[in-house]
Amino acid sequence: MPQNIIEITNATVYRQQTRVFDKLSLSIAEGCQTAILGPNGAGKSTLLKLLSRELYPVRRPGSRVRVYGQERWDVWALRRRFGLVSHDLQREYMGSVPGLSVILSGYYSSNNIWGHQDFSPTHVERAYALMDRLDITALKDRPFSSLSTGEQRRFLLGRALVHDPDTLVLDEPTSGLDLKTCFQYLAIIRRLMQTGKTLVLVTHHIHEIPPEISRVILLKHGRVVADGDKAALFTDARLSRLFDTPVHLLQAKGYYQAIPGTA
Repeated sequence: MPQNIIEITNATVYRQQTRVFDKLSLSIAEGCQTAILGPNGAGKSTLLKLLSRELYPVRRPGSRVRVYGQERWDVWALRRRFGLVSHDLQREYMGSVPGLSVILSGYYSSNNIWGHQDFSPTHVERAYALMDRLDITALKDRPFSSLSTGEQRRFLLGRALVHDPDTLVLDEPTSGLDLKTCFQYLAIIRRLMQTGKTLVLVTHHIHEIPPEISRVILLKHGRVVADGDKAALFTDARLSRLFDTPVHLLQAKGYYQAIPGTA
């Protein structure tokens, strides 16, 4: 039986004075390719911080968050199994850092590389292999701030992959990308899933959910409003309720796209 990567039980979570989740429960098993879909304000960013252990639920009996079966983790050990690429990370990453250093910084989960950090020839070789795989080797000396959004996203993905984690958690991975770059990034994500990675995709963009994702969790106002098979949940009526606007879905080659529906 597959192990649960994520198990959240009756979690109440605050961000400052705002209660985002009230007794939230959900679980995701290893190998279950999953999208968490919801509008702005649904709680997606808070969920990401909960998974990365930047936020913790209110301590009370019966409430817990487990990642790979454990409630307590050495954050460094967790990041070897759990690769996260978020908009917060992209926004906060130091702009002067050259591309190669962005990749290497994944070994220490830092926003640059520093003199006290040691990198073996194997570490450097792995970084170059990832840059080749992501087609960004030619950009290895460019400062992070000079890269396009898509190029930055590839370097951060490489950073997340240095430990060859079992699971990738991606936050709206194609947001801000042009069509060509969007399609290229989606192709990379699909290849990673096909090689055995479990993907948890957190988004409000229906078009960036790859065909390999079979399960969808619909999140709204901090609550799971539906959870199940993508084909069953992706209906005009259900997504219209989720986004509070008429939605009509189109489907082709395993992808879905939303266009305005009829009121």
